[in-house]
Amino acid sequence: MSEPHSILHELYHYPVKGLSPQLLRRAALRTGQTINSDRLYAVENGPSGFDPRAPAHLPKQRFLMLMRNERLARLKSVFDTETHALSIEFEGQEVARGDLRTPAGRAEVERFLGDYCADELRGAPKVLSAPGHSFSDVSGKVVSIINLASVRAIETVVGAKIDPLRFRANLYVDGWPAWHEFSLLGRTVKVGEAAEIKIVKRILRCAATDVDPQTGERDLAIPRSLNAAFGHGDCGVYGEVVKSGEIAVGDRVATAGPQAPAGPR
Repeated sequence: MSEPHSILHELYHYPVKGLSPQLLRRAALRTGQTINSDRLYAVENGPSGFDPRAPAHLPKQRFLMLMRNERLARLKSVFDTETHALSIEFEGQEVARGDLRTPAGRAEVERFLGDYCADELRGAPKVLSAPGHSFSDVSGKVVSIINLASVRAIETVVGAKIDPLRFRANLYVDGWPAWHEFSLLGRTVKVGEAAEIKIVKRILRCAATDVDPQTGERDLAIPRSLNAAFGHGDCGVYGEVVKSGEIAVGDRVATAGPQAPAGPR
């Protein structure tokens, strides 16, 4: 049976956890790393216990994030990977701007979020970072992949159009059959000419996917719909970069290597 022809349809990173996705045309994947600047910063919701001198993975509930702070989706942010300048807009007006590498720049962003999320805070918000650390939902250095056909399958269940950005993935693949990504556990996916990603884990979705990424409204019940229709709450997969390479929108996505038992999610 021939492999379905599939391509990298869209590519994103999320420099600040919980804030806007940043569309990329291309990116350099490096072995054992995330996409450059992905979840490079996070904003703690009250004291989190994060130590930048010994950075460790912490539960996402300790940070501002869409699962509980859906109003963040109403903010449009732009991050400059060269200068680390973050600009935040609300209803078409810039409301904060700062270089996140500097105390003054972080303070500007923290002041705005302190006011904007005041009734949802457990303490003063604080912008966090540490060299080489990614504030991912999982402890490993991974990239996340969404199969657009699986999103379309969910649309038939909920009876509404679904913006794939609800799933906040890095790579969006078009051309696979629905749920094909789950059959790739333990296998390697090649993107473009050189980069290779080993698929390691299905992604269990949380209530963040219920939030419309454009309006900030909690208008769908994605995890509940997944469980009711398909018997699981998963959409998308995590992968570990096992071979470095440049990837770009439009690149072919191909699989290689024998299929391994899926094991536990």
